[in-house]
Amino acid sequence: MLTVLRRRVLFAVLVVLLFGALAANAQDATPEYVDQCLADPSAAAPEAAAPAPDNSDISFAIILPNARGDRSFIDSAAAGAERAIAELGVTGTIIETNGAAEHDAAIRRAIQDSPDLIITIAVDPSTIEEIADEFPNQRFAAQETFFPGDPGLENLALFNIFTHENSYLAGIAAGMLTRTGIVGAVGGLDVPGINLFIVGFEEGVQSVCADCQLLRSYVGDFSDPVTAKEQALSMYAEGADILYQVAGRSGEGVLDAAAETGNLAIGVDSNQDDLYPGNILVSALKRVDNAVFSFVQSVVDETYVPGITNVGMAEGFAGLSWDLGVCSRTFDQNGPADLVEQLPAVRTAIEEARAAILAGELVVTNALLEPAQ
Repeated sequence: MLTVLRRRVLFAVLVVLLFGALAANAQDATPEYVDQCLADPSAAAPEAAAPAPDNSDISFAIILPNARGDRSFIDSAAAGAERAIAELGVTGTIIETNGAAEHDAAIRRAIQDSPDLIITIAVDPSTIEEIADEFPNQRFAAQETFFPGDPGLENLALFNIFTHENSYLAGIAAGMLTRTGIVGAVGGLDVPGINLFIVGFEEGVQSVCADCQLLRSYVGDFSDPVTAKEQALSMYAEGADILYQVAGRSGEGVLDAAAETGNLAIGVDSNQDDLYPGNILVSALKRVDNAVFSFVQSVVDETYVPGITNVGMAEGFAGLSWDLGVCSRTFDQNGPADLVEQLPAVRTAIEEARAAILAGELVVTNALLEPAQ
């Protein structure tokens, strides 16, 4: 009887040891998070540009909706124009305006110089359509202008950069790192082009924090940082600790409010992480610079195509400041320690969602194509 008991005890011990070994092996098999940006210092370094060819006989003009200095999409557009001049060897003119009242006149003045291409940024679609129809021999390209449908003009190329998917990824970061369970978004205007960002962001938040409370406000203008700051301060006072700004120059007020109150904000369009180190969690990039460069390159390569071209995360026109090629790690170095500790898990979740989106397994609402939520 004692022998049988000993055998049973020995068998039980072996079973425990076996399962312990299997569990340990399974744990060891789980890949540890590796930050590729830190593992490979060259990941953030831009490739050295080749000597520019001589395409000085090809010219373009770009009309900016306001003066440079927004540290957002206007500066990004100007950077794309400067890159085209430097890398493609073309002749370019960057025209700054003081708002919508000057757009029509600025475009018409540019036409007088007969450039090979006129690029407009955030100009009202009715203005562009009227002028492009009036001057059928002048090629145009428009970015940050959303037509309800293709206007069907043979001299007008349009780029729509879809930013709902990368905004979703930013929402995952906010949903996983919020301490209060309240996050919000501040938009410039309540229009589909802005809600494209906000709806995607909110879906990303709720994918990881179903109980999170979502706040939303609109400034009513893209050049009013004072009002934007007031709205942001109010939302922080309501308990929000992370706000996504999608408001152009107005958005600087949101970033300022985050720094002033010790909360967090998410930048937009350009990499804004360094504006308030430790208070800007991440930036959702909209590569307007790539769109501008592509427009000019299409003239150089003689591949200019009129009509609407839709691009987004899959084509490299949208992403996060954390991504390879940018590799911002400002928040890692300056953010609160308890949140920085969570970044590996957050980035793992983001990469899993990115892969699912690109594979078509996860569909994020596109507020440009679907009714606003």
